[in-house]
Amino acid sequence: MTADPVWKGIEIDAETALAMLAWQSDMGADEPMLDNPVNRFDQPPAPQGNGPGPSTTQPGRAAQQPAAPDTSDDGAAAHVAEAARLARSAGDLAALAEAQAGFDGIEIKRGARNFVFADGQPLARVMIIGEAPGEDEDRQGKPFVGRAGQFLDRMLAAIGLSRDAPDPARAVYIANVLPWRPPGNRRPEPQEIAAMLPFLRRHVELAGPDLIVLMGNTPCKAALGQEGILRLRGQWTTAFGVPALPMTHPAYLLRTPIAKREAWADLLSLSARLNGA
Repeated sequence: MTADPVWKGIEIDAETALAMLAWQSDMGADEPMLDNPVNRFDQPPAPQGNGPGPSTTQPGRAAQQPAAPDTSDDGAAAHVAEAARLARSAGDLAALAEAQAGFDGIEIKRGARNFVFADGQPLARVMIIGEAPGEDEDRQGKPFVGRAGQFLDRMLAAIGLSRDAPDPARAVYIANVLPWRPPGNRRPEPQEIAAMLPFLRRHVELAGPDLIVLMGNTPCKAALGQEGILRLRGQWTTAFGVPALPMTHPAYLLRTPIAKREAWADLLSLSARLNGA
């Protein structure tokens, strides 16, 4: 990657670089671009001819073709269909957790330590949907228990909500789009979201919340088919037939403290909706 003159002589550590990349993603950037334009018409043309030309293959070895990734539409559709069948067969949350834990149509399951289903009060009026478990969540088997989760608890407490509250009116129920940690905490891929969507939809049906909070880009992608959380946040919409409020993820707020002001406005909007305002 060619260095921008602005950054010459400036060293950026890995954490800062990742935060900058996450910020660009949150702003809606979805295509990596080079520093200078590339004229594809200047690329050398492929060899033409009616007959076989001189071989460049080493003697005794067949020409190697790039291996195509295993992303066949038929295979992906079969996984989604199986997920939908399993989700429909679940009559309660315990059965849904068992069905989802046994689903083998998602590769990241093999590298995760624990299946992370949900936390909080299942009868709560508010259901929070996050992205996927991180390292702490993968270790403990519960969603939102790391730094971001602790900050989320403080955010909720500021408007009188808690995952530990016995009263459903003051409680929250928390789940993720993916119940397994992606390798290296990378963002979930479209096929992974599609495979988990039937389980997530059934999860919402069985929990029966009055309101949903979509924490970040991935929940918005799964529930709304949209990304760009900084554009979507604070605007009430509908997800899975339930009023839903997109909000910035607590991890983003920890990286970008100035965004806490907008998050506080979103929390007040959530509180007002709960109180019938």
